[in-house]
Amino acid sequence: MAGSGSGRMSGMLADKLRWRARQSLGIFRIYIQDGLAYRAQGLIWVLTDVTTAVIMPQVWMAAGKGAAIQGYTPGQMILYYLCVILLKSFIVSHFMWDISFEIREGIFSSQIIRPMPYLQFMFTRNMAWRFIRTGIFLPFFVLFTFLYWGQIQGSHFYLGWEFWLSVLLGHFVSIAIVTALAMIALFTEEAQAIFELYYVPAMFLGGELFPVALMPGWVQAIAHWAPFYYTAAAPTEILIGKVSPEVAGQVLMAQAGWILVGVALFGVLFRAGMKRYSGVGM
Repeated sequence: MAGSGSGRMSGMLADKLRWRARQSLGIFRIYIQDGLAYRAQGLIWVLTDVTTAVIMPQVWMAAGKGAAIQGYTPGQMILYYLCVILLKSFIVSHFMWDISFEIREGIFSSQIIRPMPYLQFMFTRNMAWRFIRTGIFLPFFVLFTFLYWGQIQGSHFYLGWEFWLSVLLGHFVSIAIVTALAMIALFTEEAQAIFELYYVPAMFLGGELFPVALMPGWVQAIAHWAPFYYTAAAPTEILIGKVSPEVAGQVLMAQAGWILVGVALFGVLFRAGMKRYSGVGM
């Protein structure tokens, strides 16, 4: 009897997981089509990253006059920017703007009554756009790799499981933090100003403008205690060998910790915000 009950429970769990997977696949397909419909807009956004990939390596190579800066050789500096921008295309999310608009217009109401958790819906929806944006940037990555090949040839990559897990966790860190931040829109219609402020520490502490290792020690300490570094910068440093596999374990634990913090913060803000939400715009 116990074995039969356990088997039924396992079967029900398997059925539920398959149902969740089918839900996610359906949402993923819908938003892939939506993203392809606006691929020109995506290209414009990607061009801002292309500008960074072109300009910043040249700035640091000119500053170092061919010498290494804080352990980064010119080739490693080029490689860092190419890799961090490629990984950022997949990892870093910005959909708090969409959530804010949908809350203000009442679209949020139809989303929270879907037969699937809101976080699952947003994760799947965002994943579709991440695939499209990464695909748009990939040809530029190949082009710049070819153009910079003389400087970066001979560089070593670490493609162990720590790197791949760090990429996945970095994506979850970004989603958890951004979704929690978006819940501020349940309390105020002026959340956009707060979202703008978010990008100041994100750019400086997330390794987008320059590697965290080039900053003063006290700034590095802040960066390693904030979530931004654990999105794209951490897996990039693992990839190019600036973080050893031994230390990578600590990075992975920090990423997991920030995911839990983001999900918990989302839960608190979501429950409190739903008491105030009135579906304005419906």
